[in-house]
Amino acid sequence: MDWNHLYTNFDGRISRQPFWIGTLVLWAASIALSILAGIIVGSASTAMMLIQLVIGLAFLVPSLAVAVKRFHDRDKSGWWVLIIFIPLIGFIWYLVELGFLPGTPGPNRFGPDPLGSPAFPGRA
Repeated sequence: MDWNHLYTNFDGRISRQPFWIGTLVLWAASIALSILAGIIVGSASTAMMLIQLVIGLAFLVPSLAVAVKRFHDRDKSGWWVLIIFIPLIGFIWYLVELGFLPGTPGPNRFGPDPLGSPAFPGRA
C-alpha cells in the first residue's frame, strides 16, 4: 500500500479495504497522540485543548484524501464529504456509503477499478 498516495493525494480511487485501513490508522494515531499529550501537559489544561486542535488540523488533509478517493470509487464527487455536516444522518450516510457499499465496477470518470478487472464478479 502506498501510504503517501493514500494520505496526500486526492486523485484516483480506493476500495473499502484501504479506506478502513487508512481510517483506522488515522484514528489510532490521533488517539495515541492525544493520550501522550494528556500525559505530558495534563488533560484539563488550556494547552491540551490547543494540542487537540493542532492534532485535529494535522489529520484533516489525510482524512479528506482517504474519503475523497473512496467517494471517487463510488463514482461521486469528492464534495460529498460535506454530507458529514448534516447532524446524525450525515455520519450514518458517510459510514454506509464509504465503509460498506462496494465501488462502481470497472473504470469510471475518476480512474480504473482499484480491484482490477471489470469482469471480476466477487468485488471486495
